[in-house]
Order: sequence, then C-alpha cells, then structure tokens
Amino acid sequence: MTTLSDLTRTFARIGLLSFGGPAAQISLMHREIVKTRNWISEEDYLTALSFCMLLPGPEAMQLATWIGWRKHGTLGGLIAGGLFVLPGAALVLILSAVYVIWGQFPLIAALFTGVQAAVLAIVIEALLRVSKRALKTTTQRAIAIVAFLGLTLFSLPFPVVILIAGLWGYMTSECNLSPHKLPKPWRASLGALAVWGMVWVGPLLMILAFAPPLIAQIALFFSKLSLLTFGGAYAVLAWMAQEVVYQKQWLNLPQMIDGLGLAETTPGPLILVTEFVGYVGAAKSGPLMGIAGAATALWMTFAPCFLWIFAGGPWIARLTHAPRLSAALRSITAAIVGVIASLSLWFAGHVLFATLLPHGLGPMELTLPDLTTLRPLPAVLALLASYLLLARHWSLIRVLGLCALATGAHAAFLLLPPSL
Repeated sequence: MTTLSDLTRTFARIGLLSFGGPAAQISLMHREIVKTRNWISEEDYLTALSFCMLLPGPEAMQLATWIGWRKHGTLGGLIAGGLFVLPGAALVLILSAVYVIWGQFPLIAALFTGVQAAVLAIVIEALLRVSKRALKTTTQRAIAIVAFLGLTLFSLPFPVVILIAGLWGYMTSECNLSPHKLPKPWRASLGALAVWGMVWVGPLLMILAFAPPLIAQIALFFSKLSLLTFGGAYAVLAWMAQEVVYQKQWLNLPQMIDGLGLAETTPGPLILVTEFVGYVGAAKSGPLMGIAGAATALWMTFAPCFLWIFAGGPWIARLTHAPRLSAALRSITAAIVGVIASLSLWFAGHVLFATLLPHGLGPMELTLPDLTTLRPLPAVLALLASYLLLARHWSLIRVLGLCALATGAHAAFLLLPPSL
C-alpha cells in the first residue's frame, strides 16, 4: 500500500530532479515509480503515457498527475502533479527576478549542465527498458522505427505521428477479443469537467474583469496556448516566441532565447518558460507586477492539465479493454518509443555539443552536431554517470551532485581573474 506521505516524498524528489525535458522526465519517473518502487506496472505506465501524449500540455506532468490520481485519487493527483511542477516553478521565478536585475548567470547554468550530463544515463537506461517491454512484435518495432524517422528526418508534427500510429493499430486489429463490460465513467468525468473547468476558467474570468490590462492579456494568451500544446512544449515554442516577441513585444528576442535556456536547464517541464515570459513581460511595471505575471502564466498553463487527467483518467482502463482501441494504444505506445528515442537524440546533441547544424536532402532534414564543438567535460561526465548508475549502482542524488559539482567548479575556475 502506497501511503500519501510516500507519494508526497517521492514526487517531491522527482520534482527536484526532473531536469532535461520530457525524455529525461519520463525516464526518471519510470526509474522511480516502475523500476524502484513497483507502484505501477510497465504496461499501465506505457498505456497512461500513450494517453497523456494525446492531450494538450506537458505530457510528463500529466503522467505524474495520473500516477498520483491512480494511487490516491484527486488529492494524490494534485500532490504528484503539483510537486512535479512547483520546485522548478519556484526556481524559475527566483532566477527570472535575478535575470531582470543582473542579467545572465553562467555559474548557475554550468551547474545545471553537469546535471544534464548525468541525466543522459537515465534516459538511455529507460529507453532500453521501455523498448524491451513495448516492442514485442516485428510490427511494433517497425512502427517505432517509422516514428523515429518521421520525427528525426522529416520533422513531422508529433500529433500526426501519434495519430497515424493509432489509426494503423485500430484499422489492422483482428478484433478477436470481446470487450470487457466495464462501466462507462460518465458521472466521474462530467463532475471533474465541471469542477476543474471552473478552477481553470473562474480565475481567468476574474482576471479579465478586475486585473490590470497586461495581466489580463497574459491570462488570455496563455489560456489559449494551453489548448494548443499538443506534443509538448516543442510543438508550440516557435509560435509562442513569435507572438510574445514580435506581436505583443513583452520581451525581446535575446531575452526569449535566455528564457528558453533557463527553462531547459532547470527542473520541471520546458513549458515553464511561460512563467519566465510572464515575469519579464510584466516586471517592467515593478517586481510585484512581475510576480503577478508569472503566477498568471503558470496557472493558465498548468490548471488545464489537471482537468484533462481528472476528466479523462477514468476512461483509460476501459480503453485498454476495448479490442480496437487497445490495439490503437499498443501502436501508439510503439510509436512513443520512437518519439522518446528522437527526443533523447535531441537532448544528447544539445548536452554534448555546442553547435548543431541542419542538413537538408530533398524532403529530409537532419540536424547533426558539429563534431568540432564537442564539449569534453559533459561528454566525460555522461560516461562517468552511466558507469556509476548502471554498473556501480550509485544513488541518483550522488551522481547528480558529483556532475553538478564538476561543471560548477570548472566554470568557477574559468571565471577567476587571469592574475590568480
């Protein structure tokens, strides 16, 4: 029996360690929840992940919310989803304020670079384990490969890849099994839709009616954004950057780039960049307005995630027992292995190399690292972390601390005056 205090401690730990974007976060949760604690079966984890990837919003945060909901209902979902986001949100708020006052902070970025190097080992381990469990047939392996190539070589939109995989599984299902007579959870879903819809929309209406115009604009923009982030933050960041920089002029392009870097190097979902945008955009009117802008962006980005899970979660069990829908989910799960592999490749490239260059060949476009820009220290630390985690079975905290200390000490040494 998983107690509420166990759930709280575990997701507080996950929230503090969830560096590296969706691939790393999904891998970390797999390690902590499935492998180490055995709270969720591998099959249920992958099925829930498939479901979450069909929803708008950050899939890793929604998966955390589903795990909490599965173990302890709505309260468990709030705790798990909240703790997944709040440590990173608190850090982003602090660093946003520091950024507005002093600008960039290379030493802090260096510490997080070491953490990312260590996280690579977790990503590789989880990818191998998930592949072994999800890719049991030749067809499933083929779907994973096609999904990987579609994302990596042809830059296909993530929702398109998932939709095609699901349709393939649905249409090719032999449908030999009879569906289980599971109840249809309409009452639970409609109740959650009413309650959590008001939790999201109620504050939005209050802000539009009574808040300063800039805060109202931030609330409306990020509410709209939360409905468009299918496939995670990467799918919508380019559009968001164009809107907030060129249309709304809440911040300039260098500030937007710095915000993306900040969100990539701190724990929590990459979409926490919305909090940075809200703070910097509103802080022109003072730090209190900056905090109001950050809080508004944060609420409008993440409140809908609880709505989707609490309203849709009760249907997952039924979906997995409907033959055609179950076949569709198995195909989606296979495609997600390709998605995680593509994200892992992207993550590894950005951690280990300073420059990545696009190479086009007809309809294909492959982003490859410039080998001359290999970053030796992160590369060595990634290998060391893999050895310590996988071969010597060091604790995750020890490995992350060692890697952060190494890159932090290196950066501090480089910042010393030459005379020293």
